[in-house]
Amino acid sequence: MSSPSPAVPTAASVPSPATAPAASAPAVSARVGSARAVSSGPTVAELLDFVRRAAEDTALIASLPLDPEGRTWVRLDGPGGSEAWLIGWPPGTGTGWHDHADSVGAFTTASGTLKEHSLAVRLPTDGWKTLELNEGVDRSRELAAGQGRAFGQNHVHEVLNESDSVHAVSVHAYYPPLPRIRRFSRTGAVLRLEQTESPEDWQ
Repeated sequence: MSSPSPAVPTAASVPSPATAPAASAPAVSARVGSARAVSSGPTVAELLDFVRRAAEDTALIASLPLDPEGRTWVRLDGPGGSEAWLIGWPPGTGTGWHDHADSVGAFTTASGTLKEHSLAVRLPTDGWKTLELNEGVDRSRELAAGQGRAFGQNHVHEVLNESDSVHAVSVHAYYPPLPRIRRFSRTGAVLRLEQTESPEDWQ
């Protein structure tokens, strides 16, 4: 989403599953567990619970305008001050490699199927442009409707709808609200930092 890229309940292209201008959208209430300290924000488990419950809301999912050419999105009311999005994925679309910096997050597929490719490696936070990845760091998972996953800080991944005919829809949540997104290109084992986006770039 994971990057990349909503008061706009209209179809639009979006650079990442996590970035988009602020939008008016259906609000989704969330329960916040009592085990969380008020100042610490929601846990990844609470974010995952939220996106799973939102993905089961058929009226919410049906409210998302879908575009056959580009991804569409609506911003949601996430739990505990988190940033949340409902995102539509036309066949053949994806995010490209990115991370969400210091935010933790979760997402669940509401309809269709998404593929996530990720790296089991913690990247340096700053001060580099090119890294050579070790063997064995690649991970892939397929997430059909109702399936989701949570992740920690600096999680590097790309999310794709590999279907050639079926739209996918997913729900994403991040905490704290995304401070930045780093975008990467990859050639074989070489990962290159291409761009760092801040909230001003997508809101």
